[in-house]
Amino acid sequence: MSRTVILVIDGFGIGAMPDADVPRPGDAAADTLGHLLDSHRAATGRRLPLPSLEALGLGLVHPHPDLARAPSLPVAAGRAALGYPGADTYAGHQTMMGADFSRVAVARLAGHLDEVAAALRADGHRTGLLGGRPLLVVDGRILVHDNLEADPGVNWNVSGRLEDVSFTSVLRVARVVRSVAPVARVIAVGGHADAPLHTFVRRGALGTVGLDTPASGFYRNGGLAVRHLGAPLDHARRLPEVAAEAGVPVTLVGKAADVLACDAAVCCPAVGTTEVFALTLDALRGAPKTALIVSNVQETDLAGHQQDASRYASVLRRADAGVGSLLPLLSSPGDRLIVTGDHGNDPVIGHACHTREYVPVLIHRPEGTRPDRLPSARTLADVGATAAVTLGLDATALGGGTPLLRPAAGSAGAPK
Repeated sequence: MSRTVILVIDGFGIGAMPDADVPRPGDAAADTLGHLLDSHRAATGRRLPLPSLEALGLGLVHPHPDLARAPSLPVAAGRAALGYPGADTYAGHQTMMGADFSRVAVARLAGHLDEVAAALRADGHRTGLLGGRPLLVVDGRILVHDNLEADPGVNWNVSGRLEDVSFTSVLRVARVVRSVAPVARVIAVGGHADAPLHTFVRRGALGTVGLDTPASGFYRNGGLAVRHLGAPLDHARRLPEVAAEAGVPVTLVGKAADVLACDAAVCCPAVGTTEVFALTLDALRGAPKTALIVSNVQETDLAGHQQDASRYASVLRRADAGVGSLLPLLSSPGDRLIVTGDHGNDPVIGHACHTREYVPVLIHRPEGTRPDRLPSARTLADVGATAAVTLGLDATALGGGTPLLRPAAGSAGAPK
């Protein structure tokens, strides 16, 4: 029996992976957590207090003068490589749940304009280039373009200004683009912009061209509508579906309710960190003795995109307090709180894209007697596999991943 909570702090990296400099050479120095701690001390003269995350071993996996090195709780702590190309929330969550995203293509729209345009014309749409640049204007109102907020070529966006077109129309175009796109995610985005969208088209890294969505006003003007259309998945081999098939109740909270859509799950979408933890606490209080809850704290990632270290620090402190509120409810042998990330988003790196970094894996084990250091995980899939065995499930039922821990003695998944 285990109540297992996987808490994903979005964009919470702890240092660059060896290939982090492929999209941008400067990203070899990426360190979301380290730079955040340094920035906070420089701005305030004080350390950033993160007592709950420090108790779970954050300072063990990311040594820093402003973090306590010794965990004060019975934890297993380590770090994980991402296990998928680029640095992307959707691919990160799918990998964590057992989907194989290692072979998803990283591709600029410029290399696929003809086939995307042909598919759209076959669906009855008009298409053209915008001033000769490699992005498509569909029906005179909708842009199909590279996503400039992720690593180049990881995602494509389909964007529409809701003053000009309905989100239903944007989503229809996005579904056609998804049918021919090789990338991990096609994102349909509708919002209220400050001016016609073509005025916010910018060049990005490595020849990408797209809408500067933050500059457009979409994020600040209200009414934002977003739908993530992912690459085809074998849903039968993802953790939420495997758990639900075995009779384990599944709850998805925050952004996880969007990117991990699961028919059998209770979905609780939210953006605000306070609301995310309130929903997670509600789910945990009402959970039976065996249950899976996956929650995502999104506002850290948003602060990284905005290159706002002060906001990131504030959100991370709220997340730390939220972690502290979860711990007393996960006190039975076999219960697990797994805190991790999906990629980095260094708030002082100088650009608005995700950074390809290792992420922490902090596992609270109430039945433990001492802190343990985990080996580095090769992929986020190992996090999902670890949760699977904790829940008494067969980790090989997932599409990938190797458990980092054996289940607690006496729990459903423990060896007899």
